[in-house]
Amino acid sequence: MKFSKGVQDGLPIGLGYFAVSFSFGIAGSKLLSWPLVTFISMTNLTSAGQFAGLQIMADAAGTFIEMAIATFFINLRYSLMAISLSQKVAPNFGTFKRLLLATGITDEIYALAVSQAEPVTARYFAGLMVLPYIGWSSGTLCGAVCGEILPAVVTNALGVALYGMFVAIVVPQMKAHRPTLIAVLIAIACSCAFRYVPALSGVTVGFAIIICALVASLLGAAFFPVKDDEDDTPDGQTGAQPASVQSAGVQPSDAQPAGECGQSKEGA
Repeated sequence: MKFSKGVQDGLPIGLGYFAVSFSFGIAGSKLLSWPLVTFISMTNLTSAGQFAGLQIMADAAGTFIEMAIATFFINLRYSLMAISLSQKVAPNFGTFKRLLLATGITDEIYALAVSQAEPVTARYFAGLMVLPYIGWSSGTLCGAVCGEILPAVVTNALGVALYGMFVAIVVPQMKAHRPTLIAVLIAIACSCAFRYVPALSGVTVGFAIIICALVASLLGAAFFPVKDDEDDTPDGQTGAQPASVQSAGVQPSDAQPAGECGQSKEGA
């Protein structure tokens, strides 16, 4: 598989990432200068993780430990994707190349790579991630610069687009997959509790995100366990399932292993 084919396949993802990261740049410009906001996207490739980190930065009581723990749990699904994808890569896709290209594993890139009929080579995967990486970084740059020069009324309106993106990704999966719906509702209920219950109002944003993610994950795993010999993920949703979880900011264990197991079987 050639590098050029990967670039061609990654073009639509790169265009989509530009639009989403533009909103992140707008939001980040309210806290940091445009070089710092852009540097965040250049060293990370995760919308939910970056947005959670931004929320913790905005909270005066937030700490680096909270940020590290929150982003760890939010991005933990990427390790599951990497394990699944390892069943699909070519024999010459060595450990060093895997470590070097691991930052390019996102929901969309993973879905495209694992759906290939041929084994995934390092050249193809590098081509697949190059335009999404450029789109994500350049979109953040443009959004951050615009956030510093545009009027507040305009930047506030553009900042809503990030929430709109989350809703657009989460709602269809909630309608199609009942465990995802319940996990999201649990996370929402926990978030509202931290917001409106006086006894919980003292919990910082970072730990609130961590607790919401863990509670939703544990309850989802307890009530909707996925058996190893079952693949009940609907057709066409194995790649989309992790995206809904990323956008919701929770990690329902019942949803993610289903997607990963399904992809592992395809690649085996």
